[in-house]
Amino acid sequence: MIKEFIAEHEAVYNLSGDIRRALERGELTDAKRDLVQLQHQLVDHWAGEEQGFFAVMRDDPECVTYIEALEAEHREMTVVLATADLADPEGREQVLASLATLWPHIEKEEDGLFPMSLTTLSGEQWDAAIAAWEQVHHRPVRP
Repeated sequence: MIKEFIAEHEAVYNLSGDIRRALERGELTDAKRDLVQLQHQLVDHWAGEEQGFFAVMRDDPECVTYIEALEAEHREMTVVLATADLADPEGREQVLASLATLWPHIEKEEDGLFPMSLTTLSGEQWDAAIAAWEQVHHRPVRP
């Protein structure tokens, strides 16, 4: 499942780069199209994290505050990406600023939470996290 999350992170990060480059070139139609695609990808990705992986990691009291901060970042980015007007220079700046937070956010997951999960989660917790991810994505986790 972690491989799936990392693949999703790469896809989201690459798409955010496409949005940045389109905005730099003034190609608002392309940026808007890619922004909508990014939002759709993030909805499933974050649901898979929050309903499965984060939910079982919350069983460890040391992770609760860390996970709450990650979820707050999800909410903040959701609002900005959904409400920013790309036709307005301020809206474009809001999107670019939000996208700039994406890589540090991903690092917090991949360098912090993912390694910790390998030593703390039980088989039952992994099963629950995987089942939630599969339900959100409507497909099994690839081996």
